[in-house]
Amino acid sequence: MRIGDLAARTGVSTRSLRYYEEQGLLGSRRSAGGHRHYTEDEVDRVAYLQRLYAAGLSSETILSVLPCLVSPSQAASDHAFERLVEERDKLVTHIGGLTTTLESLDELIAANRARRAATPPR
Repeated sequence: MRIGDLAARTGVSTRSLRYYEEQGLLGSRRSAGGHRHYTEDEVDRVAYLQRLYAAGLSSETILSVLPCLVSPSQAASDHAFERLVEERDKLVTHIGGLTTTLESLDELIAANRARRAATPPR
């Protein structure tokens, strides 16, 4: 299938598909005219890439865990698992920081509401 077909099947823009290819995340064959052609397997691969991006992983991280998908082995699986745990730990830390920020904003909003309620309108 051509790039437009893959884009339509996956809901991903052709620009994103080209980016995935530039990053080494997706492969294609080229026709004599230079057009990209993808196999049916690429539909699943793009869906997998989308899930990894949605989880907040970078292209670099995704590239490091792809060998587990392409040619599963104990070593590849162990590496991918360790990398995913590292990314999860980073997200937990980030969420903790966001939660602290949210709590601070809630306190400021509550204090502002209390002040506004105690101040008569002009």
